[in-house]
Amino acid sequence: MDHGFSTRAIRAGQTPDPVTGAVVPPLYLTSTFVQDGVGRMRSDYEYSRAGNPTRTAAATQLAVLEQGTQAFITGSGMSATDLVLRTTLRPGSRVVLGRDAYGGTTRLLTQVLDSWGIETIVADLCEAAVLEEALSRSASGGQLVWVETPSNPLLQVCDIAAVAEVAHTHGARVCVDNTFASPYLQNPLVLGADVVVHSTTKYLGGHSDLVGGAVVVRDEELAEALKLLQNAVGYVSSPFDAWLLMRGMKTLAVRMDRHCANAMAVATFLEQHPLVSRVHYPGLPSHPGHETAARQMRDFGGMVSFNVAGGRAESIRVAESTSVFLLAESLGGVESLVEHPAAMTHASVEGTASAVDDDLLRLSVGIEDIDDLIDDLGRALA
Repeated sequence: MDHGFSTRAIRAGQTPDPVTGAVVPPLYLTSTFVQDGVGRMRSDYEYSRAGNPTRTAAATQLAVLEQGTQAFITGSGMSATDLVLRTTLRPGSRVVLGRDAYGGTTRLLTQVLDSWGIETIVADLCEAAVLEEALSRSASGGQLVWVETPSNPLLQVCDIAAVAEVAHTHGARVCVDNTFASPYLQNPLVLGADVVVHSTTKYLGGHSDLVGGAVVVRDEELAEALKLLQNAVGYVSSPFDAWLLMRGMKTLAVRMDRHCANAMAVATFLEQHPLVSRVHYPGLPSHPGHETAARQMRDFGGMVSFNVAGGRAESIRVAESTSVFLLAESLGGVESLVEHPAAMTHASVEGTASAVDDDLLRLSVGIEDIDDLIDDLGRALA
C-alpha cells in the first residue's frame, strides 16, 4: 500500500527495536561489532565506517522520501558533494555548473579538483541552448551537469526534466542539489536526474544542531561505486548525527508547510517595500521561474533573497539591524536567519563568474510567528 509523505517520513527505516520494543530505533554509538568467529560476522556490521545501524536507518528513510533506491549519509554537505564528484569524474572530465551555485561547490571544483584535471564550465542551465553548447565538445573523462534548483542564493529555478533530457542526449549525468527544496517539495530523481545531494544540516535536520550530507540514487551500478568510495575514504556521519537526522526528517512536512507560508508572506512584504529594489522568490508571479517552480515543486520553499536599495553598506546595515532574524550562515532551521552572501557564504567566489551582488541579502525564513518576522524586517529596513 502506498503511503503519504508524512507517513513514510515517520515509518521508513524506523522499525521498533526487536529486543525492547522501543518505538524510536536505538542509537548505536559503537565503532566496532563483535564477530562469532574469524570470517563469521554476527550481523551485516563489522566496523562503523563501513556501516552502522543508525546510519542505515537514516539512509533508508531518506531514500524512500526521495523515491530513490539507496542513500548514503555523509559527514557534511560538502563531503556528499565530493563523494559524487570523485565517484563520477575522472581526469579529463567536464562539469557544467549553474552560474548561481553555492560558493563551496564552486570552490571545490575550481580550486581543488581543477588540479585533478577537471574542467568546470559555469553556465545558465535554465537555457537549453546554453546547456547544449556547453556539452557539445567531447570530454575524455565524461560529463556531469550540476544543478541547484532553487539555487543559492538567487533562487533561480531550472526545469529538471528539460536539463536531464539535454544532458542525457550528450551522455552526461545530472546531479541535483535538492537542499533548498527538500524531498517534501521536489523529487529530482522522478524528474530524470541521476543523483540527488543534500546538505542534511539544513531542512532535513531542521534544528541547526547537526552537520551532515547525503547522496541518493536509483542506479545500482552507481550505488555500488558510491558505497565503495564512501567506505574507502570515510565519507560518513557520526551515528549521533544520523540519529538527529532521522528525528528531523519525521517532522519535515509540517515544518516545510510553515516555512513556505512564512516565506511567501515575507516575499510579498519585501516586494512592496520602497527600500527593496528586487525580491528573489519563486512563489512570486514576478519571478522568472515561477511557472516552472509551480509545475515541478509542491510549494515554493522557505528561502528568500532581496536586493537593498542603497548598495552594500545599506544592505549590511539592514543585516546587522534585525533581532528575530539572526545574523548567521547556514539555513533551513526552525529559526530565521539573515546573511550577506557576498561577504559571507559566497565570499570565496568574489571576482568570478559566480560572484553575487554586494547589495543582496539572503533570508532563511523560519517558523516563528509571521507578524514578528515582518515587524523585524520592517524595523531593520527603516
